[in-house]
Amino acid sequence: MFNTLPDTMRLTLRALARLLAYPDAELRTQLPALIDALQAEQALPPARVTELQALVQQLGTMDPYEAEERYVETFDRGRRTSLHLFEHIHGDSRERGPALIDLTQTYEKAGLRLDARELPDHLGVVLEFASTQPPAVAREFLAEMAHVLNALFTGLQAKASPYASVIAAVLEAAGEKAQAVAIAPEPDMDEAWAEPEAFDGCATRGQNRPGQPQTLHFVRKARRPAPSSQGVSP
Repeated sequence: MFNTLPDTMRLTLRALARLLAYPDAELRTQLPALIDALQAEQALPPARVTELQALVQQLGTMDPYEAEERYVETFDRGRRTSLHLFEHIHGDSRERGPALIDLTQTYEKAGLRLDARELPDHLGVVLEFASTQPPAVAREFLAEMAHVLNALFTGLQAKASPYASVIAAVLEAAGEKAQAVAIAPEPDMDEAWAEPEAFDGCATRGQNRPGQPQTLHFVRKARRPAPSSQGVSP
């Protein structure tokens, strides 16, 4: 990891953003230029650039459908490896909405208008924004997200994904060290999205199957007051 701040990181951050994009035909044509940009700017350690070059070569030689399927399986099937950074912090809670608004306003204050195709917390968008800033500002901005990036890095390492090298490169561009961290387990997607079976028993959390203990709740009814004789016509 470099200790000195590079003169520029604009091309490096944009190249990393593109490497995290969906590997369609357009991206595959750009792969050689991405490595050229990384090598020209020299904002990353040579060993990391070598890892990224291996990823580029792999993407360029893989069957396109396999590359696209792997991308979806890696980034769209579970929160631990989501490229939407606020999912790692807020999940689907209501706090995520205000956080997205604040981040959008950060972009607007810098004179940038967000393309509606991606949410503002998508790492590719974050890197595109950082690439428009001076190196010191970009590094500080990305360093604020180091704990989230390390969680993402850990999730990708657990899947033995070559995309982990891209996240490690982002951390190094931020002046941080890529390292494994403890992350809470997430429920299986099938379990999280499963609908309870109809007429299969009830409980306070979803529904229990026949033969399982059922939770009963007793509610005390309020006593009805005795009728008053006042104001009542005979």
